Amino acid sequence: MTKDLVGHYIGGRSVVEGDRRGPVFNPALGEEVRQVAFADGDTVGAAVDAAEAAQAGWGEESLARRQRVMFAYRDLLQRNSDRIVAAVGEEHGKVAGDAAGEFARGVEVVEFACSLPQVLKGQFSESVSRGVDAYTLRFPLGVVAGITPFNFPAMVPLWMAPIALAAGNGFVLKPSEKVPSAAVLLAELFVEAGGPPGLFNVVQGDQEAVAEILGHPKIKAVSFVGSTAVARSIYERGTQAGKRVQALGGAKNHMVVLPDADPELVSDSAVAAAFGSSGERCMAISVMVIVGEQGEKHLDAIAAKMEGVRVGSALDPRAEMGPLITAAHRERVGSLVAEAEAKGANILVDGRKHAMAGGPGFFFGPTLIDGVTVEMEAYRQEIFGPVLLVMRARDLGEAIELVNRNPYANGAAIFTESGGAARRFVRTIDSGMVGVNVPIPVPVAYHSFGGFKNSLFGDLHVHGEEGFRFYTRAKAVTQRWGGEGSAATLHFVTNN
Repeated sequence: MTKDLVGHYIGGRSVVEGDRRGPVFNPALGEEVRQVAFADGDTVGAAVDAAEAAQAGWGEESLARRQRVMFAYRDLLQRNSDRIVAAVGEEHGKVAGDAAGEFARGVEVVEFACSLPQVLKGQFSESVSRGVDAYTLRFPLGVVAGITPFNFPAMVPLWMAPIALAAGNGFVLKPSEKVPSAAVLLAELFVEAGGPPGLFNVVQGDQEAVAEILGHPKIKAVSFVGSTAVARSIYERGTQAGKRVQALGGAKNHMVVLPDADPELVSDSAVAAAFGSSGERCMAISVMVIVGEQGEKHLDAIAAKMEGVRVGSALDPRAEMGPLITAAHRERVGSLVAEAEAKGANILVDGRKHAMAGGPGFFFGPTLIDGVTVEMEAYRQEIFGPVLLVMRARDLGEAIELVNRNPYANGAAIFTESGGAARRFVRTIDSGMVGVNVPIPVPVAYHSFGGFKNSLFGDLHVHGEEGFRFYTRAKAVTQRWGGEGSAATLHFVTNN
């Protein structure tokens, strides 16, 4: 049987070129459901040329015209949410609630992009010197690109594309080859909303497509989300090629629980934050640090609630947690659990023995491991699966020191009723995003997303105002007209 083929989207139309193909699986079934075309240099070049041609006029469009397109895009996304959510569920394996949730967070970025006339306003200072005014303007970069991961097929592209497009750029998206379909839908709907054909292009593929994007001289900036090793490589190769790069890497997010924390809130938050999206998200809580001697009450409550987590496919409306993305990834998660067990950790709930883990899909049950130490690979590596590790600390200071020693610094959370303890945590924790009684502190769209240390390579975070700054460049203008103080001098203009 010939399987469906997902192609590229270039110049406002579907394009299938070249002979290289890759499989696309339904992780809940463990079966290949279609194939995806892989781009070569000519395909990437065609996408860049289309973006450059469309951007020439789009960058000169009025802010009002761009804003109207973004408003129309938002409405079309909402009207087509079922199609996008279904594509995410089939190719990623997310259950309906998770897929709808990620899509909603992506649409929020489109809504923020609609504020572009306000965000792109320049600054003006009158009479910085006698008869001299100064102001700044922001201009689009030209053609920019996004390279996005498998775990959020709709949300992460929508973190990038709407801001880049609203700022006046052309955009080339390279989604993960594991989840190609949602990206094409996003680009098609932008053209339907009134965006110029060719402004938003999608090239499918693997490392060859990535290399072509990083090496293409007309691409001025690259946004990336993925593992730390690849993020570091993207950043180094992109900047060496003279590009502006923001590369978001991995994470090891900690949830610090103080003795005064609400036990019910702690258990609910730990289960939701560790096992939502099957743990395949860079803001998942993967380590709970219990401070003090009352840890057993939390572990008992968490273990009890884990039994109620319904594992299933996207077609099961009651399912709360889906499969992992591939069989190979499931094996990796299992090997890290086995390594922790071999080194003395206590497996309180073992996802390897879950009923769904023996089925045809790539399922792995929720897992709870106590007695974890910093030497274990399960702690040292980003597991990216439904595994919650438990560690202990004598006091808040020791907990903060433990978290700050970790090479990742994406997110961290504290659970407490003490304002003083929370304030100390917020000020001293070395993490880009911090939650206080909130387990997954992903910022809303008008703030920016990003971490520190090995979780981010680059200076500017994603979406929010930092996103607009990343996709534009500032120009400072100092002007003087004839009249008072118009005589030229040999000196710099000063504010005297």
